[in-house]
Amino acid sequence: MTADKAADAFVEFERVQKSYDGETLVVKDLNLNIGRGEFLTMLGPSGSGKTTCLMMLAGFETATHGDIRLDGKAINNIPPHKRGIGMVFQNYALFPHMTVAENLAFPLEVRKLSKADIETKVGRALDMVQMKAFGGRRPAQLSGGQQQRIALARALVFEPELVLMDEPLGALDKQLREHMQYEIKHLHERLGVTVVYVTHDQSEALTMSDRIAVFNDGVIQQLAGPATLYEKPENAFVAQFIGENNKLRGRVENIEGSHAVIALDNGPKVKALAVNCGGIGKPTLLSIRPERVILGPEAGETALKGRVVELIYLGDHIRCRMEVAGDDEFIVKVPNNHAHAVLQVGEETPIGWVVDDCRALDAA
Repeated sequence: MTADKAADAFVEFERVQKSYDGETLVVKDLNLNIGRGEFLTMLGPSGSGKTTCLMMLAGFETATHGDIRLDGKAINNIPPHKRGIGMVFQNYALFPHMTVAENLAFPLEVRKLSKADIETKVGRALDMVQMKAFGGRRPAQLSGGQQQRIALARALVFEPELVLMDEPLGALDKQLREHMQYEIKHLHERLGVTVVYVTHDQSEALTMSDRIAVFNDGVIQQLAGPATLYEKPENAFVAQFIGENNKLRGRVENIEGSHAVIALDNGPKVKALAVNCGGIGKPTLLSIRPERVILGPEAGETALKGRVVELIYLGDHIRCRMEVAGDDEFIVKVPNNHAHAVLQVGEETPIGWVVDDCRALDAA
């Protein structure tokens, strides 16, 4: 997303809260701006507040406190059907008694468009999702992937500026799901529509999004682009939730500029980038990605000792589970190429990493 889009806030959540029982806040003081034309994903575990935020934006839930604005206008009191927002759900929500073309025509008929306009727009929408030949079929005569394409076409047929997607690919098998991720991403790039997407699948979020808002316990933990979230998590929750991550526990022994010296609970002292680790004496969690770990003599002078516990062949890489500093769940991804010697279970080897690839985070 460009800086211009970030400045041009199309969707705004200002101090938004949501409680269902008047006591527990499901969404806590949410402030979030979404740029025009942006693809923003709300990512988090079940119960983190992401779907509630989407439902408040759609108008199916009402904010307990705060304002939601669309293109500068407050929409808190505008009913869902008057917000002009396209919606795509996991269960497709197609009318079973209508043909595909009739399903697509429905939102246009509600808006009282002429028959000629409806026919043109339905044809264009079917073309968009490569389903032109299926207009006369009923939803039950389509596969899951085809039904999801039609649900997507129906959300786009009236040319909304904002489309909301709630776990739209959750019911599809892995291969089709991955294919549809690219289709939706390319459709977004072509149309320039603003998309707010909800998922608990972090690889899906990384693949599709301009920015990702990582939710936990009703609060955005970090809001950034996919590469920043993966490479520079700001806290232990984000590090654990986005991608695979090794964690080693210790205490801060010293702070040296932007780095910290950490005394591991079950091992020697190591140096790490001080991100969110508190002061001297505070407990911390070290975060290091499996593909950033260096094995063997290249590990350097500050290397730790690692013992191979398990090897799993995964085609393009070998997943090596090791015991490091008392933790036997330390994962190293070894590329499957001739440059890397094959390790054996039980073998000991030095392991290390570039200091700045290891991040000292909160101990939570």
